[in-house]
Amino acid sequence: MGPIQVGKSTTSQAAPKEAAVYVLKPTARAARFRTRHSMLLASFLLMVLAPVILVFWYLESRAADQYVSSLGFAVRQAETTSATVDLIGGISNLGGDGTKNTDILFEYIQSRQLVGEVDQALDIVSIYSKPEGDPVFAFDPEGTIEDLVAYWGRMVKVYYDNKTGLIELQVRAFDPDDALLIAREIVRNSSLMINALNNAAQEDATTYANEELSQAIERLKVARLALTTFRTLNQIVDPNADLQSQMGLLNSLQQQMADALIEMDLLAEVTEAGDPRLILALRKIEIIRARIAEERQKLASSERDGGDFSSLIGTFEALKVDVEFAEQSYVSALSAYNTAVADARRKSTYLATYIEPTKAQRPEYPDRITILALSALFLFLIWAVAALVAYSIRDRR
Repeated sequence: MGPIQVGKSTTSQAAPKEAAVYVLKPTARAARFRTRHSMLLASFLLMVLAPVILVFWYLESRAADQYVSSLGFAVRQAETTSATVDLIGGISNLGGDGTKNTDILFEYIQSRQLVGEVDQALDIVSIYSKPEGDPVFAFDPEGTIEDLVAYWGRMVKVYYDNKTGLIELQVRAFDPDDALLIAREIVRNSSLMINALNNAAQEDATTYANEELSQAIERLKVARLALTTFRTLNQIVDPNADLQSQMGLLNSLQQQMADALIEMDLLAEVTEAGDPRLILALRKIEIIRARIAEERQKLASSERDGGDFSSLIGTFEALKVDVEFAEQSYVSALSAYNTAVADARRKSTYLATYIEPTKAQRPEYPDRITILALSALFLFLIWAVAALVAYSIRDRR
């Protein structure tokens, strides 16, 4: 670029002078390829392009195909009506700790317990270590149970909607049959776990009622045994019946006594003293009077083990009241127990599978395009940040 001439003008009448000349240098030199540019390009090839090529090669030649078995289930509660509950009147709802069974199931699917149970049933260590030469996606057969649980989280994806209570799973494996087997085993173990929770809830709901029923049965046994012992010792079934029989006999004797007295009065009017008929009437009266005295003595005697009739009746009535109270308690406890059992069964929970485990026909993972694109993106970002940091340090110098 040549020098730039700048002229100056004037309005005076004087002769024009020679114009001043200013020379401006260029603001920047022409760019040239330097060593730092070579280093930047080399770093890009080393940090971005080479790893991307390596990832592409691994995905295409070494990564094993993964098949997916999908399934879905939910925990549901049976709300059928119960005739027992309707007749008796029902009881309060089953209690709980406020945690939904679905939340428990969601945690159980990802737990070490389920992983151990599935591994014991299917040997998933062998299933997931099948691919040879694929250390990235295959499981190391020498790994621990903790490693297996972490790997399980990669191969079994759980999606849970806490609003609807629906759980969907994607079970991955290197063979479609293996993925199907694992999915079915998850459903089986989940169903067993829900049944165990349901049985525990029913047992908790009926435990108190069962204890009350057991106490009522024992109380009734004791009361009936005491009444039986009383009857055996006194050789009497019902003192009240015996008393009524005894009183009936006394009434009959007293009636006979009255008839005999009337008969004697009639004979006294028509016969003389010493008449055999009069003597016989007097003898009859004495015999009846003696019998009445003897029967009355029986009522007041204490020859029985339980004492006189009044004591026997008092003891019998007390034992009878105990038996009646025990029977009423037993009926009430049995009704409460039957109601608790019926209500527990009516509110039983179960695992409802709305998507049966499916068998894959083509592999869906690994998603090679996505993995390659993400790898390239992150590698480029790392390289760009490193380059900016390097230039920033250079400029500070």
